[in-house]
Amino acid sequence: NAVVYRCVNELANAASRVQLDLFRGGQEIENHPLLDLLHNPSPNYGQVEFFQAVYAYLLISGNSYILQNGPDNTVPYELYPLRPDRIRIVPSKLGMLPEAYQYVLQGQVKDTYPVDRKTGSSEVKHIKLFNPLDDFYGLSPIMAASMDIDQHNLSNKHNVALLQNGARPSGAIVFKPKDETGGDVQLSDTQRSQILSDLNERFQGPKNAGRPMLLEGDFDWKSMGMSPKDMDFTSLKNFSARDIALVYSQTYSNLAEARLALYTETVIPLLDRLQSDLNEWLVPQYGDDLEIKYNIDSIPAMAEQRRRVFESVTSGVQNGILTRNE
Repeated sequence: NAVVYRCVNELANAASRVQLDLFRGGQEIENHPLLDLLHNPSPNYGQVEFFQAVYAYLLISGNSYILQNGPDNTVPYELYPLRPDRIRIVPSKLGMLPEAYQYVLQGQVKDTYPVDRKTGSSEVKHIKLFNPLDDFYGLSPIMAASMDIDQHNLSNKHNVALLQNGARPSGAIVFKPKDETGGDVQLSDTQRSQILSDLNERFQGPKNAGRPMLLEGDFDWKSMGMSPKDMDFTSLKNFSARDIALVYSQTYSNLAEARLALYTETVIPLLDRLQSDLNEWLVPQYGDDLEIKYNIDSIPAMAEQRRRVFESVTSGVQNGILTRNE
Protein backbone atom coordinates (compact mmCIF):
# COMPACT_ATOMS: atom_id res chain seq x y z
CA ASN A 1 0.00 0.00 0.00
CA ALA A 2 1.49 3.30 -1.13
CA VAL A 3 0.30 5.28 1.91
CA VAL A 4 1.75 2.77 4.39
CA TYR A 5 5.01 2.63 2.45
CA ARG A 6 5.33 6.41 2.47
CA CYS A 7 4.55 6.67 6.20
CA VAL A 8 7.03 3.96 7.19
CA ASN A 9 9.72 5.22 4.83
CA GLU A 10 9.33 8.84 5.95
CA LEU A 11 9.55 8.01 9.66
CA ALA A 12 12.36 5.45 9.34
CA ASN A 13 14.44 7.80 7.18
CA ALA A 14 13.92 10.73 9.55
CA ALA A 15 14.77 8.76 12.69
CA SER A 16 17.82 7.01 11.20
CA ARG A 17 19.50 10.32 10.30
CA VAL A 18 19.50 11.86 13.78
CA GLN A 19 22.99 12.14 15.26
CA LEU A 20 24.03 9.80 18.09
CA ASP A 21 26.24 11.09 20.92
CA LEU A 22 27.98 9.26 23.76
CA PHE A 23 28.41 10.68 27.26
CA ARG A 24 30.28 9.71 30.41
CA GLY A 25 28.57 11.57 33.20
CA GLY A 26 27.88 14.96 31.66
CA GLN A 27 30.98 14.90 29.45
CA GLU A 28 30.60 14.08 25.76
CA ILE A 29 32.99 11.46 24.36
CA GLU A 30 33.97 11.90 20.73
CA ASN A 31 36.03 8.74 20.21
CA HIS A 32 35.02 5.37 21.61
CA PRO A 33 34.67 1.73 20.36
CA LEU A 34 30.93 1.91 20.99
CA LEU A 35 30.60 4.89 18.64
CA ASP A 36 32.67 3.02 16.05
CA LEU A 37 30.25 0.08 16.32
CA LEU A 38 27.16 2.28 15.92
CA HIS A 39 28.69 4.18 12.99
CA ASN A 40 29.60 0.92 11.24
CA PRO A 41 27.41 -1.86 12.70
CA SER A 42 28.43 -4.61 10.26
CA PRO A 43 29.94 -5.20 6.81
CA ASN A 44 26.42 -5.20 5.35
CA TYR A 45 25.10 -2.08 7.07
CA GLY A 46 26.20 1.49 7.59
CA GLN A 47 24.72 3.50 10.45
CA VAL A 48 21.81 5.05 8.52
CA GLU A 49 20.92 1.83 6.71
CA PHE A 50 21.07 -0.19 9.94
CA PHE A 51 18.83 2.12 11.96
CA GLN A 52 16.48 2.61 9.02
CA ALA A 53 15.88 -1.17 9.02
CA VAL A 54 15.42 -1.24 12.80
CA TYR A 55 12.79 1.53 12.72
CA ALA A 56 11.05 0.24 9.59
CA TYR A 57 10.63 -3.26 11.05
CA LEU A 58 9.22 -1.72 14.24
CA LEU A 59 6.71 0.41 12.31
CA ILE A 60 5.65 -2.44 10.03
CA SER A 61 5.34 -5.31 12.49
CA GLY A 62 5.39 -3.66 15.92
CA ASN A 63 8.56 -5.68 16.62
CA SER A 64 12.23 -5.12 15.83
CA TYR A 65 15.14 -7.39 16.74
CA ILE A 66 18.86 -6.58 16.92
CA LEU A 67 21.46 -9.37 17.05
CA GLN A 68 24.89 -8.70 18.50
CA ASN A 69 27.80 -10.75 17.26
CA GLY A 70 31.14 -11.27 18.98
CA PRO A 71 33.23 -13.72 21.02
CA ASP A 72 32.01 -14.73 24.48
CA ASN A 73 32.80 -12.41 27.37
CA THR A 74 33.81 -9.58 25.01
CA VAL A 75 32.04 -6.53 23.67
CA PRO A 76 30.13 -7.09 20.39
CA TYR A 77 31.85 -6.13 17.17
CA GLU A 78 28.82 -6.44 14.86
CA LEU A 79 25.11 -5.62 15.00
CA TYR A 80 22.45 -6.99 12.65
CA PRO A 81 18.73 -6.16 12.28
CA LEU A 82 16.68 -9.37 12.06
CA ARG A 83 13.49 -9.75 10.06
CA PRO A 84 10.60 -9.96 12.56
CA ASP A 85 8.72 -12.56 10.51
CA ARG A 86 11.68 -14.94 11.00
CA ILE A 87 11.78 -14.61 14.79
CA ARG A 88 9.81 -16.93 17.03
CA ILE A 89 9.64 -16.21 20.75
CA VAL A 90 9.74 -19.24 23.04
CA PRO A 91 7.55 -18.22 26.01
CA SER A 92 8.66 -18.92 29.55
CA LYS A 93 6.45 -20.83 31.95
CA LEU A 94 7.73 -18.84 34.92
CA GLY A 95 7.03 -15.23 34.04
CA MET A 96 7.00 -12.42 31.49
CA LEU A 97 10.54 -13.05 30.23
CA PRO A 98 10.82 -15.25 27.14
CA GLU A 99 12.87 -18.39 27.36
CA ALA A 100 14.61 -17.89 24.02
CA TYR A 101 14.45 -16.33 20.57
CA GLN A 102 14.49 -18.67 17.58
CA TYR A 103 15.54 -17.69 14.06
CA VAL A 104 13.27 -19.65 11.72
CA LEU A 105 13.92 -19.95 7.99
CA GLN A 106 11.66 -21.97 5.67
CA GLY A 107 10.06 -23.67 8.67
CA GLN A 108 13.35 -24.77 10.23
CA VAL A 109 14.99 -23.34 13.35
CA LYS A 110 18.43 -22.14 12.26
CA ASP A 111 19.59 -20.54 15.53
CA THR A 112 18.37 -20.26 19.10
CA TYR A 113 19.33 -17.37 21.37
CA PRO A 114 18.59 -18.11 25.05
CA VAL A 115 17.48 -15.44 27.52
CA ASP A 116 18.99 -15.18 31.00
CA ARG A 117 16.10 -15.74 33.40
CA LYS A 118 17.58 -13.50 36.09
CA THR A 119 18.73 -10.49 34.08
CA GLY A 120 16.75 -10.89 30.84
CA SER A 121 19.94 -10.39 28.82
CA SER A 122 20.38 -12.08 25.47
CA GLU A 123 22.33 -11.80 22.24
CA VAL A 124 19.05 -10.55 20.74
CA LYS A 125 17.40 -7.31 21.80
CA HIS A 126 13.65 -7.21 21.22
CA ILE A 127 12.22 -3.71 20.70
CA LYS A 128 8.44 -3.66 20.57
CA LEU A 129 5.42 -1.38 20.54
CA PHE A 130 2.85 -1.71 23.30
CA ASN A 131 0.39 -4.55 22.84
CA PRO A 132 -2.45 -4.93 25.37
CA LEU A 133 -3.32 -8.40 24.06
CA ASP A 134 0.06 -10.16 24.00
CA ASP A 135 2.81 -10.57 26.60
CA PHE A 136 5.64 -11.11 24.13
CA TYR A 137 4.88 -9.56 20.72
CA GLY A 138 4.30 -5.87 19.96
CA LEU A 139 1.25 -4.54 18.13
CA SER A 140 1.76 -3.26 14.58
CA PRO A 141 0.17 0.08 13.60
CA ILE A 142 -0.90 -1.72 10.41
CA MET A 143 -3.20 -3.93 12.49
CA ALA A 144 -4.98 -0.85 13.82
CA ALA A 145 -5.39 0.50 10.28
CA SER A 146 -6.08 -2.84 8.59
CA MET A 147 -9.69 -2.03 7.60
CA ASP A 148 -8.66 1.31 6.09
CA ILE A 149 -5.76 -0.33 4.22
CA ASP A 150 -8.10 -3.01 2.83
CA GLN A 151 -10.60 -0.33 1.81
CA HIS A 152 -7.89 1.72 0.09
CA ASN A 153 -6.49 -1.32 -1.75
CA LEU A 154 -9.88 -2.66 -2.84
CA SER A 155 -11.01 0.70 -4.18
CA ASN A 156 -7.81 0.79 -6.26
CA LYS A 157 -8.42 -2.74 -7.56
CA HIS A 158 -12.03 -1.91 -8.37
CA ASN A 159 -11.08 1.19 -10.35
CA VAL A 160 -8.39 -0.68 -12.29
CA ALA A 161 -10.86 -3.47 -13.10
CA LEU A 162 -13.37 -0.92 -14.35
CA LEU A 163 -10.78 0.62 -16.64
CA GLN A 164 -9.77 -2.79 -17.97
CA ASN A 165 -13.32 -4.03 -18.59
CA GLY A 166 -14.85 -0.75 -19.75
CA ALA A 167 -18.37 -1.45 -18.41
CA ARG A 168 -20.17 -1.99 -15.11
CA PRO A 169 -22.80 -4.72 -14.66
CA SER A 170 -24.50 -3.90 -11.39
CA GLY A 171 -28.22 -4.59 -11.11
CA ALA A 172 -30.79 -7.36 -11.43
CA ILE A 173 -31.41 -10.11 -14.01
CA VAL A 174 -35.11 -10.37 -14.78
CA PHE A 175 -36.55 -13.73 -16.03
CA LYS A 176 -39.58 -12.99 -18.25
CA PRO A 177 -40.96 -16.07 -20.10
CA LYS A 178 -44.67 -16.99 -20.16
CA ASP A 179 -46.41 -20.38 -20.38
CA GLU A 180 -49.18 -21.34 -22.84
CA THR A 181 -51.82 -19.66 -20.67
CA GLY A 182 -49.84 -16.42 -20.40
CA GLY A 183 -48.79 -17.05 -16.82
CA ASP A 184 -45.29 -16.40 -15.45
CA VAL A 185 -42.80 -19.27 -15.50
CA GLN A 186 -40.53 -19.72 -12.47
CA LEU A 187 -36.95 -21.00 -12.54
CA SER A 188 -36.38 -24.42 -11.07
CA ASP A 189 -34.02 -24.77 -8.09
CA THR A 190 -31.41 -26.38 -10.33
CA GLN A 191 -31.62 -23.59 -12.92
CA ARG A 192 -31.45 -20.86 -10.25
CA SER A 193 -28.45 -22.51 -8.58
CA GLN A 194 -26.64 -22.89 -11.89
CA ILE A 195 -27.21 -19.21 -12.83
CA LEU A 196 -26.04 -17.94 -9.42
CA SER A 197 -22.96 -20.13 -9.55
CA ASP A 198 -22.09 -18.86 -13.03
CA LEU A 199 -22.59 -15.23 -11.98
CA ASN A 200 -20.41 -15.62 -8.89
CA GLU A 201 -17.62 -17.27 -10.85
CA ARG A 202 -17.59 -14.80 -13.74
CA PHE A 203 -18.59 -11.47 -12.21
CA GLN A 204 -18.01 -11.43 -8.44
CA GLY A 205 -14.98 -9.74 -6.86
CA PRO A 206 -12.86 -6.69 -7.70
CA LYS A 207 -11.00 -8.43 -10.54
CA ASN A 208 -14.31 -8.80 -12.44
CA ALA A 209 -15.65 -5.32 -11.70
CA GLY A 210 -17.08 -3.77 -14.85
CA ARG A 211 -16.92 -6.97 -16.87
CA PRO A 212 -19.60 -6.88 -19.63
CA MET A 213 -22.45 -9.41 -19.31
CA LEU A 214 -24.04 -11.41 -22.15
CA LEU A 215 -27.66 -12.58 -21.60
CA GLU A 216 -29.62 -15.00 -23.75
CA GLY A 217 -33.19 -16.30 -23.73
CA ASP A 218 -35.96 -14.42 -21.91
CA PHE A 219 -33.65 -12.51 -19.58
CA ASP A 220 -33.40 -8.77 -19.16
CA TRP A 221 -30.85 -6.64 -17.25
CA LYS A 222 -31.99 -3.84 -14.95
CA SER A 223 -29.20 -1.58 -13.76
CA MET A 224 -29.45 -0.95 -10.02
CA GLY A 225 -25.87 -0.30 -8.82
CA MET A 226 -24.01 2.92 -8.23
CA SER A 227 -21.32 4.15 -10.58
CA PRO A 228 -17.82 4.99 -9.27
CA LYS A 229 -18.92 8.66 -9.36
CA ASP A 230 -21.97 7.83 -7.24
CA MET A 231 -19.79 5.90 -4.77
CA ASP A 232 -17.31 8.84 -4.73
CA PHE A 233 -14.19 6.66 -4.79
CA THR A 234 -11.95 9.72 -4.64
CA SER A 235 -13.33 10.77 -1.26
CA LEU A 236 -13.30 7.15 -0.07
CA LYS A 237 -9.61 6.81 -0.92
CA ASN A 238 -8.76 10.17 0.64
CA PHE A 239 -10.51 9.30 3.91
CA SER A 240 -8.81 5.90 3.98
CA ALA A 241 -5.39 7.42 3.28
CA ARG A 242 -5.90 9.98 6.05
CA ASP A 243 -6.90 7.31 8.57
CA ILE A 244 -3.89 5.17 7.60
CA ALA A 245 -1.55 8.13 8.08
CA LEU A 246 -3.10 8.95 11.45
CA VAL A 247 -1.91 5.68 13.00
CA TYR A 248 1.65 6.81 12.25
CA SER A 249 1.56 10.59 12.68
CA GLN A 250 -0.77 13.58 13.00
CA THR A 251 -1.51 15.65 9.89
CA TYR A 252 -1.28 19.45 9.56
CA SER A 253 -2.20 21.89 6.81
CA ASN A 254 0.94 23.98 7.32
CA LEU A 255 4.12 22.32 6.03
CA ALA A 256 6.44 23.85 8.64
CA GLU A 257 4.12 22.78 11.46
CA ALA A 258 3.80 19.35 9.91
CA ARG A 259 7.58 18.85 9.76
CA LEU A 260 7.98 20.01 13.36
CA ALA A 261 5.10 17.82 14.56
CA LEU A 262 6.52 14.85 12.67
CA TYR A 263 9.59 14.98 14.90
CA THR A 264 8.09 16.13 18.21
CA GLU A 265 5.09 13.77 18.17
CA THR A 266 6.40 10.73 16.29
CA VAL A 267 10.13 10.60 15.49
CA ILE A 268 11.47 11.74 18.87
CA PRO A 269 9.33 9.21 20.80
CA LEU A 270 10.78 6.52 18.51
CA LEU A 271 14.29 7.82 19.23
CA ASP A 272 13.58 7.81 22.98
CA ARG A 273 12.39 4.21 22.81
CA LEU A 274 15.49 2.96 20.98
CA GLN A 275 17.82 5.13 23.08
CA SER A 276 16.38 3.57 26.24
CA ASP A 277 16.74 0.04 24.89
CA LEU A 278 20.34 0.57 23.73
CA ASN A 279 21.30 2.07 27.11
CA GLU A 280 19.74 -0.92 28.84
CA TRP A 281 21.12 -3.67 26.56
CA LEU A 282 24.22 -2.58 24.64
CA VAL A 283 25.91 0.31 26.47
CA PRO A 284 26.54 -1.47 29.85
CA GLN A 285 28.82 -3.91 28.05
CA TYR A 286 31.22 -0.97 27.55
CA GLY A 287 30.92 0.50 31.05
CA ASP A 288 28.28 1.40 33.61
CA ASP A 289 29.00 5.13 33.45
CA LEU A 290 28.26 5.51 29.72
CA GLU A 291 25.05 6.75 28.12
CA ILE A 292 23.87 7.17 24.53
CA LYS A 293 21.83 10.25 23.68
CA TYR A 294 20.28 11.35 20.43
CA ASN A 295 21.26 14.89 19.49
CA ILE A 296 17.84 16.48 19.04
CA ASP A 297 19.45 19.83 18.22
CA SER A 298 20.93 18.28 15.08
CA ILE A 299 17.44 17.98 13.56
CA PRO A 300 16.87 20.88 11.06
CA ALA A 301 13.10 20.86 11.64
CA MET A 302 13.68 21.71 15.32
CA ALA A 303 15.33 25.03 14.42
CA GLU A 304 11.99 26.86 14.50
CA GLN A 305 11.24 25.54 17.98
CA ARG A 306 14.69 26.60 19.22
CA ARG A 307 14.15 30.07 17.73
CA ARG A 308 10.88 30.42 19.64
CA VAL A 309 12.59 29.37 22.88
CA PHE A 310 15.38 31.91 22.38
CA GLU A 311 12.87 34.68 21.63
CA SER A 312 10.84 33.78 24.72
CA VAL A 313 13.91 33.80 26.96
CA THR A 314 15.19 37.08 25.52
CA SER A 315 11.78 38.70 25.96
CA GLY A 316 11.59 37.40 29.55
CA VAL A 317 14.96 38.95 30.45
CA GLN A 318 14.17 42.24 28.73
CA ASN A 319 10.82 42.55 30.53
CA GLY A 320 12.26 41.63 33.92
CA ILE A 321 10.36 38.32 34.17
CA LEU A 322 13.64 36.34 34.17
CA THR A 323 17.10 37.25 35.37
CA ARG A 324 20.05 36.68 33.05
CA ASN A 325 21.22 33.80 35.25
CA GLU A 326 17.76 32.18 35.14
